[in-house]
Amino acid sequence: MDTPTRRMTWSAAKKESPDIVKKPSFHSKQKVPCKFHHPKPLKFSTTAVPKISAAISVGDKLPDATLSYFDSSDELKTVSISELTSNKKAILFAVPGAFTPTCSQKHLPGFVEKAGELKAKGVDTIACISINDAFVMKAWKKDLNVGDEVLLLSDGNGDFTKAIGCELDLSDKPIGLGVRSRRYAIYVEDGIVKISNLEEGGAF
Repeated sequence: MDTPTRRMTWSAAKKESPDIVKKPSFHSKQKVPCKFHHPKPLKFSTTAVPKISAAISVGDKLPDATLSYFDSSDELKTVSISELTSNKKAILFAVPGAFTPTCSQKHLPGFVEKAGELKAKGVDTIACISINDAFVMKAWKKDLNVGDEVLLLSDGNGDFTKAIGCELDLSDKPIGLGVRSRRYAIYVEDGIVKISNLEEGGAF
């Protein structure tokens, strides 16, 4: 049989157990600390700013990697970073992507325009590197009427870009660029970086 529930008024409960039952005061000036316990630290993520990694520095030796390109006979070739830079003065610059507006209108054309002047100062090789495949780089070269003054090289898998710490994560962008290369220009003598210019924050 169920026992009838005993109901007490506040006054009756206080008379029965005055030391246990205390009427709360909502006008007290005493501050009661509030403690919140989270089993795991809160993590916040944002995709507003591209993720930029640490990059190669002046005095560093370039890591070796293999890049690809189409030669003037329309044959697919490969070349290593050591072949491009050993016992040579070279300028290597990178673009986030072939056919992208800034790279097509300003970045690559600027080096093509200055190629003669740079080579007159003793530069042996000027190469543009991008995380695009060799077929795209070939089409881009043809579209911009670039001759042999600047090599357009494919780092299709991003091996060289990652090795020097210049990858740029643009996978949050709605056009699906994925992981590309940070824009940079480095001057190299016999494989050693002498000058390094790295773009900050996406501004050309």
